[in-house]
Amino acid sequence: MGNLLFQQARDMVSQAVQCSTSEQSELVEKAKNALSSAYVHSTSAEKIQLREMQDQLQNMSQNQ
Repeated sequence: MGNLLFQQARDMVSQAVQCSTSEQSELVEKAKNALSSAYVHSTSAEKIQLREMQDQLQNMSQNQ
């Protein structure tokens, strides 16, 4: 069994990336919260992936 918080954060980021523009702002905020929660309980390898997901969300926010 893997890190559930990490999996949830990954799923939230995926939803934010794939959603329509009208939903994007709300889903990006939820994904950021999920990333924060997951970060505390993650391994070093997971933290690297979480940072990449955070960068992806940041880029989305800047492009709005």
